[in-house]
Amino acid sequence: MNNEKLNMSEGKMPVGEQPAAQPTNDEVIATINGLIETCRDGQQGFAQAADGVDRSDLKSLFYEFSQQRATFVGELQDIVRTLGGDPENTGSLAGSIHRGWIDIKSVVTGRDETAILNECERGEDSAKKQYETALETALPAYILQTVQSQYTSVKDAHDRVKALRDNAPGKNASTARTGF
Repeated sequence: MNNEKLNMSEGKMPVGEQPAAQPTNDEVIATINGLIETCRDGQQGFAQAADGVDRSDLKSLFYEFSQQRATFVGELQDIVRTLGGDPENTGSLAGSIHRGWIDIKSVVTGRDETAILNECERGEDSAKKQYETALETALPAYILQTVQSQYTSVKDAHDRVKALRDNAPGKNASTARTGF
């Protein structure tokens, strides 16, 4: 492990690891289209969450996150077009289930603020994982910059939703801290 740290601090790959192979143009397009689906799902999920809460501060925050994801979709679609591909225009039902946003519909009808926050956090957990996977790809620098910037915003949104959920009324302090 000390050798790995030393090698990494010298700008070298850890022993036994190979540099990531440069993805093909089609692979980059597929990666970005996956992020478009993820952002579209978040856009729709946050809009539904906003419709399902009564508190004006949460409603505003969820609409803000929904709009943020719409902006991300536009940026990512521009990248795909620049690469000569066809950008994804929708999230898929199967993808929505996998990406964690499908349960928001059933939760919103109950107007349970804590349950809605839980579902939003679950969706954001999935979005973080999608971005982390994309960032493991050897993306061209101009694409990497956009994906990294969006990832930072997704993490910030996740942390904000998690904090709101942990401090939601009816949740005792020990549950909020430990998750149990």
